[in-house]
Amino acid sequence: MNATNRTVVVTGVGATTPLGGDSATTWEGMVAGRSGVGVLTEEWAQELPVKIAARVAVEPLERLPKPVARKLDRSAQFALLATREAWADAGFTARAGDDAAADPTRVGAVVASGIGGVTTLLDQYDVLKEKGARRVSPHTVPMLMPNSPAANVGLEINAQAGAHAPVSACASGAEAVGYAVEMIRTGRADVVVAGGTEAAIHPLPIAAFANMMALSKNNDDPQGASRPYDKGRDGFVLGEGAGVVVLESAEHAARRGARVYCEILGQGLSGDAHHIAQPEPTGRGIATALQNLLDSSDLKPEQVVHLNAHATSTPQGDVAEVKALRRVLGEELDHVAISATKSMTGHLLGGAGGIETVATVLALHHRLAPPTINLDELDPEVDADVVRGEARVLPSGTIAAINNSFGFGGHNVVLAMRTV
Repeated sequence: MNATNRTVVVTGVGATTPLGGDSATTWEGMVAGRSGVGVLTEEWAQELPVKIAARVAVEPLERLPKPVARKLDRSAQFALLATREAWADAGFTARAGDDAAADPTRVGAVVASGIGGVTTLLDQYDVLKEKGARRVSPHTVPMLMPNSPAANVGLEINAQAGAHAPVSACASGAEAVGYAVEMIRTGRADVVVAGGTEAAIHPLPIAAFANMMALSKNNDDPQGASRPYDKGRDGFVLGEGAGVVVLESAEHAARRGARVYCEILGQGLSGDAHHIAQPEPTGRGIATALQNLLDSSDLKPEQVVHLNAHATSTPQGDVAEVKALRRVLGEELDHVAISATKSMTGHLLGGAGGIETVATVLALHHRLAPPTINLDELDPEVDADVVRGEARVLPSGTIAAINNSFGFGGHNVVLAMRTV
C-alpha cells in the first residue's frame, strides 16, 4: 500500500471511568451490566435540581504524585492516566525515542475534550473573587486550555509529529480518533495516541444542563437514571473520565511484533445544520455520516454485527439515531447487536467517543457485546436489536463494529472497526 492508503490498527487501549480505573475493570463492569452512577455528596449538589453523576471509580490523586497533579486540570489527569495504560498495553516501555521502537518524529497525539479545563476556570475565578488576584494559580492558563490534555499527552510520550485537540462537543473523542487515523494514512505519523477526556462534574455545568432539560432528574434512583431506549428515559447522566487508544500503521506494528486488537477502517463525518443543541429528528445528518463511511471504505453493511450507539438517554436523540441506522443499513440492521454503554458510564461528553472506542475495540477483541441496562420497556419507535439483560456473544469469522458519536451543534462522527 502507498503512504496515503495505509492500514491502521489498534495496538493499545487505556481508560479511567466510572466503572474502573483501567480498561480491564471498565470492560468487566460493562460486560457485567454494572452502573457507575451515584449520588453527589458535596454540599453544593444539595442546591441543584440534579444530584447524581458518574464519578470516576479511582481518583487520579491515588495514582499521580501531588506535584504532577496540581499542574493539571482534572481532564488532563484522566487523559494522562489512560495514556500511560494504553502506551504500556501497546508494548512500549518508555517514551518515544527512549524506546527505540518509536521514532518521536513519527509519533502523534490527538486527545480531545468537549469543554476543556472548566473546573480549573471556575475554581480559579472563585479564588480571584474570594482571595484576590495574587492567589490565582500561575498554572491556570496551561490547565484550562482545551488543548491541555493533548499537550500533556504529547509531552508524556514525546510526540513530535503533532499534538492536536479537535473540539466538536460530545463528538470530540471520536473525531480525535478519526483525525489520528488520517495522520497515519497520509504518512504524517506511524503511531498516534488518540481519544477523549472530560471532567465537568461541577455545579455550573450541572445547573446549565439541568435547566436546558438535558439531564435526568431521577435523583431517587441514580443507578437506574441512565436508561437509553427505554420508554421512560428523561435525559442523560453526566459522567467523567477518559478513554485512549494507540493506533499504528499495520506495517509499523508488524515490524515490532505488536499485538493487534483490530483494524480501524475509517470515519464518516457530517453536520446536521439544524440546531445548536437539538438533534435533527429524522437522523438525516447521522445517515449522511454513516453513508460517507461506507462510501470511503471497503466496509460492507452485512459485515457489521455490533454497534456502540451514542444513545445518551434523551427522548429525541435515541430515536433519531435508530432512524438513521435503519435508513442506511436497511434490513441489515436486524443482525446488528446494539449496545448503549452510557447506561452504565453516564455521558462523558467529549470523553464519550474515547471510552466508547475502547469499548468497541474490546467488543470485537472478545467477541462480546455489552448489555444496555435499565431498559425495562423498549420505546416502540426504537426499531432495532438492542442488547439487554446480559452480554451477547458475537459471531466468528471476520466481523465489523461501528461506534457513533454526536455533539451539540450537529456534529456527527461514525467510526468503523474490523477484526484481523
